[in-house]
Amino acid sequence: MSGASERQLISSGSPWELVVGYSRAVRVDEQVFVAGTAAQWPDGTVDPDVEAQARRCFEIIAEALAEAGGSLGDIVRTRLFMTDVAHFDAVKRVHGELLGDVRPACTGLVVAALLDERWKVEIEVDAVLSRDKQGLR
Repeated sequence: MSGASERQLISSGSPWELVVGYSRAVRVDEQVFVAGTAAQWPDGTVDPDVEAQARRCFEIIAEALAEAGGSLGDIVRTRLFMTDVAHFDAVKRVHGELLGDVRPACTGLVVAALLDERWKVEIEVDAVLSRDKQGLR
């Protein structure tokens, strides 16, 4: 891209996006910002297992990054929101497995609650696409 910055809005199809007025991810030039992502399946179900929830979060994030022209390897920052400090072991296992070679800056937070009581973890990421991925599709 050259000249003025362009915005690419990426949707996951979540009904929340239109109601709240947000996008799953937004790409501006080489930067991609992925909104807080919970582990909900399209049919509304949520696996009660924390590790499964973390994996589902990263699946949704990976899909958004792919639509923006990137991958998990482009992540430079993660924010892990958990409802219990005891969930960190499971979440860190998944984070380390998927991003251990990438080693993004990472913040882990324990919060009082997430928007759905079934959610135990919500993950937000920022990515910077490598030079060979910077052209918009």
